[in-house]
Amino acid sequence: MSAIARRSSSKHVVQPDKAMLLNRLRRIEGQMRGVAKMVETDRYCVDILTQVSAVQSALDAVAMELLESHTRGCVQDAVKAGDAKKSLAELMAVVSLRRRAT
Repeated sequence: MSAIARRSSSKHVVQPDKAMLLNRLRRIEGQMRGVAKMVETDRYCVDILTQVSAVQSALDAVAMELLESHTRGCVQDAVKAGDAKKSLAELMAVVSLRRRAT
């Protein structure tokens, strides 16, 4: 389970797991460079697609960490402060975007 994000201002959030998230994103960045190299060197399509799937899964895992942290931190704080409607609408918009992307 991820730690809880806390807002430091309206659009800035302190990410308690920032180092972990950045490490994951750097690995994903490396994976993407590898996929590009596979395309450049005319690798077998199925091998490239397998790597693309791995990148998508890794990005989904990062997104879920952020979503959980946001829900348990920012959204919960907004509900306690009486801003539930706006915060929940924002959360549902993000979830809706993720669902359409899959």
